[in-house]
Amino acid sequence: MSLKEDLSTELKIAMKESNTDVKRVIRMVIASVKNLEIDKGKLLNDDEVISIIHKEIKSRNEVIDGARLSNRQDLINEAENDIKILNRFLPEGLSHEELKKIVQETIVEVNAISISDMGKVMKLVLPKIGGRASGNEVSQIVRELINN
Repeated sequence: MSLKEDLSTELKIAMKESNTDVKRVIRMVIASVKNLEIDKGKLLNDDEVISIIHKEIKSRNEVIDGARLSNRQDLINEAENDIKILNRFLPEGLSHEELKKIVQETIVEVNAISISDMGKVMKLVLPKIGGRASGNEVSQIVRELINN
């Protein structure tokens, strides 16, 4: 079953259970998927849907950062709950060590020697991990390994 089908199934379950938080989050993801499909003029595959979910999680993390500055615990709680819901649709993540190994192999593969080669490394690493780690986490490891 594709990730889009999983989202639709979970939306139906949430509607039957009157779970407003899950409905709201899933509808937001489905809307983002449909908008991107219209923009691209083609159906999205699971990797592209995973990318959208990662973007949604990133935006929730930004909300949490802003809410902490404003001392708004209600917004923090809501964003954290949204992240938990979104994480249910992501594949099992890679450990830090697994991710680091993939990045090291890619750095050797492209012969990256400076931070200016970061784009080459990222371009090859992101498809290899298939959404099992965030872009921020990957970029942090790439910077760390290239600078050493």
